[in-house]
Amino acid sequence: MLTPTEIEEFVDNGFVRVAGAVPPDVADRCRGELWEATGLDPDDPATWTEPVIRLGGFATPPFRAAANTPVLHEAFDQLVGEGRWRAPGGLGTFPVRFPSDKEPGDDGWHLEASFAGDEGEGRVNVRSRGRALLMLFLFSDVGPADAPTRVRVGSHRDVPPLLAGAGEKGREWFELCGDAVAASEGRPEATATGRRGDVYLCHPFLVHAAQPHRGTVPRFMAQPPLVPTAPLALDTTTPTPVARPIIEALGAAGPDAP
Repeated sequence: MLTPTEIEEFVDNGFVRVAGAVPPDVADRCRGELWEATGLDPDDPATWTEPVIRLGGFATPPFRAAANTPVLHEAFDQLVGEGRWRAPGGLGTFPVRFPSDKEPGDDGWHLEASFAGDEGEGRVNVRSRGRALLMLFLFSDVGPADAPTRVRVGSHRDVPPLLAGAGEKGREWFELCGDAVAASEGRPEATATGRRGDVYLCHPFLVHAAQPHRGTVPRFMAQPPLVPTAPLALDTTTPTPVARPIIEALGAAGPDAP
């Protein structure tokens, strides 16, 4: 259960860490399956030739259990609202990062797309259609040198004004990213470090980035969305913690102002 202080941390900063959200034994089982899927030898660093390998979704029992612990379900209720999110059927995608002197090539600042447009392009709208939260599941211990995800603290408040007036269609993701990165320039940075089993629950508009792995142990993490069951309400007198920073960032103009 998130404390009132942790909920305010989410509203203000755009993320909150839920320590030990996944039991260590479940995290270890998940990591074992991920190692197998890489086709690499966990005991032979000579086989770790690429800085990052991306794995798709996993829906085996360990991953379903990791995604649906009681503490996470309660946190989803607290941040998104009861009945307003869909229980995950598994987890994905997994950017597995390895110690390497090579540049990963995918470490630019961005926010996540949340739905596909008519041409299949990624899009985002002010009600965050298709994405209630961005989640970061740590399946290995992640220290400062182990390629922890970087986040711009408070950057979720820079995005709503860029989406105001764009309606249900929203904006194309790549173009929006450029504006969001510029708007959040100068925000303080934090990193998603922690122990295996920790989960970061992030606002869907949070600007974040990968970084090179300069440690010694590969980093295993999932970054799935939490899928909503309904559009985000931005006109309620009791807004959820996800809606509050959007409403505050838009001000009196509201989501439909040009």
